[in-house]
Amino acid sequence: MNRLNVGCIYYFTFLFFVLLNFSGCQTTYYKTMERVGYHKRDMFANRVKDARNILEETEEQFKSALVESRSFSDAEGSTYEQKHNMLNKEYERCRDKSLLVSAHIKSIEKVAEAFFNEWEMELEHYVSNSFRQGSQEKLTQKKSQYEHLINSMKYIERKMDPVLINFRDQVLYLKHNINTQSIVSLQKELAQLEDEILSLIKEMEISIGIADSFINSIVK
Repeated sequence: MNRLNVGCIYYFTFLFFVLLNFSGCQTTYYKTMERVGYHKRDMFANRVKDARNILEETEEQFKSALVESRSFSDAEGSTYEQKHNMLNKEYERCRDKSLLVSAHIKSIEKVAEAFFNEWEMELEHYVSNSFRQGSQEKLTQKKSQYEHLINSMKYIERKMDPVLINFRDQVLYLKHNINTQSIVSLQKELAQLEDEILSLIKEMEISIGIADSFINSIVK
């Protein structure tokens, strides 16, 4: 149990509550929250904020991993094992953050579905055609903005997988090959990993900006 993956526990605990809230008791859950003044729009905005903040934390974690990766080749003799342990911790933290990103994406998708379904049904309640048309146009616009947001987050989610696989492979290889010759032979792979992390960080910054814009639009 000393190797227990804390990040996985967080992920599955978070996902459990998401599924609990949105499975068979979804309607009851929303009605209960709305009775205390917490509407779907509020939930939607807050879950996007939470996902945006997790993305920012994940970006910082990958930056930290990048620093550790760059400093690995500077290790000397007896410090290689210590450096490997640090690099392994950076990998585990990146992996754990990626699981949280996935959980938050699922959470957003659930509330977005409920939010847009309610909006669609409310269109039928209008007597005025002009009001209905205006609301329909806003709904279409908001859906488009949401698709842009969720696609950017899912792209990050997909992009993290190969980076983490490459990261894990290198950490695993170094575990049993901690010597100067191995470090030198891995320079090309380490450089490739750095490029992948830099590209991922850039995409995260873009997605965070998209999330900020979406939050501002839905709050207004």
